[in-house]
Amino acid sequence: MKTPPCVVTIAGTDPSGGAGIQADIKAISATGGYAASIITALVAQNTQGVQAIQEVPVEFITKQIDSVFSDLTICAVKIGMLHSKEVIAAIAAALKKYQPNFIVLDPVMIAKDGCALLDLSTIDYLKETLLPLVTIITPNLFEAEKIVGHDIVDTESMAWAAAEMSKQFNIHVLLKGGHLATPTSSDVLHLQATQKPIWFQAERIDSKNTHGTGCTLSAAIASYLAQNYELATAVKMAKNYLTQAIAMGSKQTIGKGRGPVDHFYFMR
Repeated sequence: MKTPPCVVTIAGTDPSGGAGIQADIKAISATGGYAASIITALVAQNTQGVQAIQEVPVEFITKQIDSVFSDLTICAVKIGMLHSKEVIAAIAAALKKYQPNFIVLDPVMIAKDGCALLDLSTIDYLKETLLPLVTIITPNLFEAEKIVGHDIVDTESMAWAAAEMSKQFNIHVLLKGGHLATPTSSDVLHLQATQKPIWFQAERIDSKNTHGTGCTLSAAIASYLAQNYELATAVKMAKNYLTQAIAMGSKQTIGKGRGPVDHFYFMR
């Protein structure tokens, strides 16, 4: 009997299927993992934006966590939307209790339409409570600026910010440079052991269909880590997967706004 690598995503929903829990499940499944999920918030959203957020009671989030971890052998955890200090505290307590091998945190703070998905007053609490517990964080430029408290305007400041976050929280950092005005999409990985930046370059694809790219990348990294790939290799494979998913997603029309990537492009 074969036991597939189980990955659990802890995040909010997206009923339109492009981001959040739904995107995570697709990405984990597409990259070879078995996806379980724990819902932190019910989000009414679509390709045009976020319309409403319904919080899930913290006690019920904890019950979901206990249900999954008491039954499945969880190899990796991907964490997305956490909307309050109480939820952050519950997740931190669960991670200390179950101690999964790999934890990937996508510090979701702001949706693509500008809607705040994380109460910004809780960022300091997130930094002191949760960040030191994770294996790697995958912020974009705006999220990293909130964490380090400095503007990030070029590749030099990207490398500095990644190193600063790694040093401050004693974790690995993948800082995504998709919003930087550069010819290619440049991400920088800062590993604790080497203390040197590793750059990942990808073709910049002209597409409006980028809904859920951050969710997809972090979920794919967790999936590859669960399959025992080295961290740098997992990041490279996940970025390659996302690049192909964006390219194929650019050829689809789903919704009236920013559509999703094509998570299962290889099946077309």
